[in-house]
Amino acid sequence: MADKNLTLAISSSPHLRSPDTVSNAMRDVLLALLPITLVSIYFFKLHAVFLILVCLAAAALTELLFRKVMNKPSSLDDGSALVTGLLVALCFGPSTAWWTAALCTFIGVGIAKELMGGLGWNRFNPALFGRVSVILLVPIFSYLSSIFVSMRPYLGEIDMVTQATPLALLKQGVGMPGLFDLFLAFPGGALAETSALALILGGIYLFYKEHITWEIPVSMIVAVFVVALIFGQNPLYHVLAGGVLLGAFFMATDWVTSPITSKGKLIFGAAIGILVIVFRVGLGPTEGTAFSILIMNAFVPYIDRVTKRPKFGEVAASQSASVSAGRPVSKTS
Repeated sequence: MADKNLTLAISSSPHLRSPDTVSNAMRDVLLALLPITLVSIYFFKLHAVFLILVCLAAAALTELLFRKVMNKPSSLDDGSALVTGLLVALCFGPSTAWWTAALCTFIGVGIAKELMGGLGWNRFNPALFGRVSVILLVPIFSYLSSIFVSMRPYLGEIDMVTQATPLALLKQGVGMPGLFDLFLAFPGGALAETSALALILGGIYLFYKEHITWEIPVSMIVAVFVVALIFGQNPLYHVLAGGVLLGAFFMATDWVTSPITSKGKLIFGAAIGILVIVFRVGLGPTEGTAFSILIMNAFVPYIDRVTKRPKFGEVAASQSASVSAGRPVSKTS
């Protein structure tokens, strides 16, 4: 007779559950971004604070607006919009006009994320999609800047010498900072380009919390190093400068827009690294990481198909035919 104290729980798959939640994961990403955020605030002070607050507010308001229009419940508490907003802010320099950063955030959260189905359905990294969209819409922004220039708050002077990005200096071949300065702290370019060490610490934290695996960051960084060496460039400079480390740890590893299998992740990361150097050497010195990741985001479904795991009990067609004919199949066939 069955034990009446036992109960049968019936639920839909998946039956293997994890205590991790989206909100906890997003909280950890925000914590991982805290070191680079603090370094950028140290160098750029109120300019960095203002830009970050604008992007965070724009991300929250955009998600609320789009979900309201689409008659969906608010998902602001999962933290994904705030992560996108902070990443957008870190991709810009401190002198960026607030309306440019706000529009970039609006495009990233509203179009690349919500209109594509919401969290978990977006094909492209939202922050990078918004960033590249802004670059392609530069002529329109030039007109808007002339209208809204009087609406920019005064937050103190910015030392324009520090605004030349390390990659631009590399392209010109003059005044390049030392590798140790790039690794530790250097006030040039975007907010996220101020300290390679801070980005590495954030990446280590994500590894520790098991939110990312090693395949994409390592293959991407190694590819950047090797291809830069082939092109006769300083490989360490290319790894430490620009957005390579931010992209390797925080952008390319996006759970939704990256491959599932380990082999696919290695291919994905290596391809991004190769494209980064091709863009930097053949075209402009900046934004190569953003374009490279977005290009490879489009190939993720194909990479997943090519590197898919075999189904349980699945055998090759030739093996299946041999079994059907009654012929034994050797383990080496």
